[in-house]
Amino acid sequence: MANRPATGNPQLSRRTKTLLVLGAVVLVVLVGLARLVDVYVDFAWFGEVGYRNVFTTVLATRVIQSVVAAVFMGGLIALNLYVAYRTRPVFVPVAGPEDPVARYRTVVLSHLRLFAIGIPVVVAVIAALSAQNDWQTTQLFLNQTPFGIADPVFNHDIGFYVFALPFWRAVLSWLFVGVGVSFVAALVAHYIFGGIRLAGRNGSLATAARAHLAILVGVFVLLKAVGYFFDRYELLFSDRKASIGGANFYGASYTDLNAAMPAKLILLVIAVICAVAFFAAVFLRNLQIPAIALALLVLSSILVGAAWPAVLEQFSVRPNANQREALSIQRNIDATRQAFGITDQTVTREPYAGTTDQSATAVQQAIATDTATVPNIRLLDPYRLSRTFTQLEQRRNFYGFPATLDVDRYTVNNQTQDYVVAAREIAPGNLAGNQQDWINRHLVYTHGNGFVAAPANTVNAPLDSNGGQGGYPQFQVSDVDNPGPFGLQQPRIYFGELVNGPDDYAIVGADAGTPPREYDTDSKQFTYTGPGGVSLGNPISRLAFFAYYGFERNILFNSSIGDNSRIMYNRDPLTRVQKVAPWLELDNDVYPAVVNGSIKYIVDGYTTLPRYPYSQQVPLGDATRDSVNAATLAPQTAGYMRNSVKATVDAYTGQVDLYENDPTDPVLQTWEKVFPGVVKPAADVPPALRAHYRYPEGIFKVQRDLLTRYHVSDPGEFYSTVSFWDVPSDPTSDAAAAAGDPQPPYYLLADDPRRGTANVAQFQLTTALVSLRREFLSAYLSVSSDPGTYGQMTLLQLPADTQTRGPQQVQTQFLSSPQVSSELNLLRQQGTQVLYGNLLTLPVAGGLLYVEPVYIERSNQESSFPQLSRVLVSFGGRIGYAPTLPEALTQVFGSSGAATTTPGATGQTQAPTTGQAPTTGQAPAPAQAPTAGGAPAAGNSAAVTSAVTAMNTALDELRTAQQQGDFAGIGRAQQDLANAINQYRTATGGTPG
Repeated sequence: MANRPATGNPQLSRRTKTLLVLGAVVLVVLVGLARLVDVYVDFAWFGEVGYRNVFTTVLATRVIQSVVAAVFMGGLIALNLYVAYRTRPVFVPVAGPEDPVARYRTVVLSHLRLFAIGIPVVVAVIAALSAQNDWQTTQLFLNQTPFGIADPVFNHDIGFYVFALPFWRAVLSWLFVGVGVSFVAALVAHYIFGGIRLAGRNGSLATAARAHLAILVGVFVLLKAVGYFFDRYELLFSDRKASIGGANFYGASYTDLNAAMPAKLILLVIAVICAVAFFAAVFLRNLQIPAIALALLVLSSILVGAAWPAVLEQFSVRPNANQREALSIQRNIDATRQAFGITDQTVTREPYAGTTDQSATAVQQAIATDTATVPNIRLLDPYRLSRTFTQLEQRRNFYGFPATLDVDRYTVNNQTQDYVVAAREIAPGNLAGNQQDWINRHLVYTHGNGFVAAPANTVNAPLDSNGGQGGYPQFQVSDVDNPGPFGLQQPRIYFGELVNGPDDYAIVGADAGTPPREYDTDSKQFTYTGPGGVSLGNPISRLAFFAYYGFERNILFNSSIGDNSRIMYNRDPLTRVQKVAPWLELDNDVYPAVVNGSIKYIVDGYTTLPRYPYSQQVPLGDATRDSVNAATLAPQTAGYMRNSVKATVDAYTGQVDLYENDPTDPVLQTWEKVFPGVVKPAADVPPALRAHYRYPEGIFKVQRDLLTRYHVSDPGEFYSTVSFWDVPSDPTSDAAAAAGDPQPPYYLLADDPRRGTANVAQFQLTTALVSLRREFLSAYLSVSSDPGTYGQMTLLQLPADTQTRGPQQVQTQFLSSPQVSSELNLLRQQGTQVLYGNLLTLPVAGGLLYVEPVYIERSNQESSFPQLSRVLVSFGGRIGYAPTLPEALTQVFGSSGAATTTPGATGQTQAPTTGQAPTTGQAPAPAQAPTAGGAPAAGNSAAVTSAVTAMNTALDELRTAQQQGDFAGIGRAQQDLANAINQYRTATGGTPG
């Protein structure tokens, strides 16, 4: 019996159809226009910054991938639907009057063109949308650069695993999806067209349908065989032994090499046989052979692919894991060090006692003659002083400073020292009242004003002096009213960290003859004349931004916007760099620097890879979290990391420049092929900019986390974890200590730890490391930021059998001191909040000097801000606690204390004496030899006279050296004075000291 036409199908009226079509057209037009506006705004922005080739390259790659995916998926579905239609049975018996398939068959056949075109088009559109986001994998494959390093198993270049393998796996995934969707489409089509019938006891399957479906299954299984082939390489990223005795261990293990890898080859052969069996089903009417082959493949996957490795792991490997896994652990150690830049070429490991066996006099002398570390001890904590900067240097409510300040170094009057720095930016979130009006927000309050710095090693005066106004930074400000000491020529800040909202755009510039309208100071306005921003001089541009910003009518009709007006958007340095270099992972610790008269925001960019053969895979978000930062990197996993790029954003023009920082990085070299000319050579870095390079915290925190384990070279020792370390929790915060949040690393200017006591000041990033699950200090890690030694790490390793106090134990010692605890408790009872600053660990005089500033502020006062109250010092178990660092050092080291900077006297040094706070710029009075009766001895003997003369000469030299800031001269003068005193005692019959 022939098919019966279905009856009773609902019909839409002509008007309803017209309205539906019209609504669909309007929806498409609106979506298309919105997308077109976004493209125009991006296109204009990339033109502004001069990186339009980045925009076009990414867009072209996405478009091509979308077209290829659409053609592949849509064409494959169309082909299979066509085959199913052309091979349909000529006569299809109807199962009954209520056969549902007959109804669907009628609908399909009556709208055959719609289904034949519509279904492939829908699939093609979905495929196109899915394919466009994976453009980086394609570009890395097309432009891959060899690493020059072979893997230890297959002897392939590492570039194959990180550039080629991900691409081929992606292609294979698309083939799997295409064949799988085609099988479903063919199955449904054959069912509707009658090639497959479920009526009766066993149903029926037409020959053509059987052949069609068998070919698709055979191709799918054949692709599975290819997948097994690639799976062998994937074993080099295995996480089977992600936890061995608590140690992270990635890469092919003994079980992977001796069970899983052979299993993949066996399964590959079985999959090929299974595929051949399905292809044979095209000519055989019996499906038992391919069914048996498929069952064999499934059974083999369970027995060979899963059970065999599990048995080997359980009964052979685990009982002898330290021996079985030794080779794999060694490979993991070598690969991880290479992937994260912590090899012996970059990390210098040196033994360090941590405690000194020198005499007290020798330690005093070492401290007194130290001119690199002690005079530069940082008392200003950038994590504590943002509110202090805001209260004292904000100037107007619409300015602001970042929540965390930065540390950098500058040379002023031929003296280099570190400063706590910040840019006084425009802060749209601080606008109040009528300031939030559209005109004020976008046309008037457009820019910040000035660069604020404070020497990191001093304050204006001790807290107890100046009527309680001591303990504050000594600000050095450069703005439009004051050029300051740093040579700043353009202090206006249009781009910064505080203008990061989607509505934080500014419209600047004006036509000739138009009076300035931008707020500059209370007495004058300003008109922007730089190249930053996108022109609003044509109607199309204004119309586009009118639509982009939610149909903001002021952009169209405000009379202040003319032909020379420009709109600034994407003003946050991180956003600007990320759009220019979408292939970089950015460190969110951006910092400003004065470079050749301009304020530049410096942004560190990392090239990362999700996996690297045998390398540890690090969760970057977790590794960069500490007590003061939620995370400085995105929450993703990386098996390779390099600080390959330094980027700058000009605060006035918004210009973005990218410079090579590691030209040898193959990943960077690959991206430079993708985007030629985007990254400038390292040779083009201006010396003034290179002088402000800092080794970034992000990669340093990842490296220190790895070095807690990967400083171990012996596989057996690595397996036992006995020599592992920990990053100490931050002892200055009770909440951080309770949560186990790591102590952040600290920037400071100190002696180069590789030079011993050479007194060579070096700007470096440092951290302490403690024993595993214990608080005793195990190591001290430092990395240089100076141009000549940038990136060179020094790891001072303490003897394993010593028990040198770590940061937590030193903090406990501080707070348990009767004097400290009683005074702090008294302060808290008086409505004062006590804030502990960064606890610095400093290797000096063969031991470890701990210094911690203590700040106070009013409790529960919204406008309160910290000021330095006391300084805590610890060395060799002795504690100093005083209003100034010199006094605290004197308490610890005695009368021959260190040459330190005195509050209120930047750059001057003073040798503290017992029981007396040093006074800047003063030296002891000339000495006279006392007589037995207490009067000065005059001419008792030539020896006495010579001794008195030597003492006076030494004191004159000491005074001169202090005035000149000659630290080495101070040390020599102090030694000469001590020798002269001993000479005098000998001449008068006393005992030399």
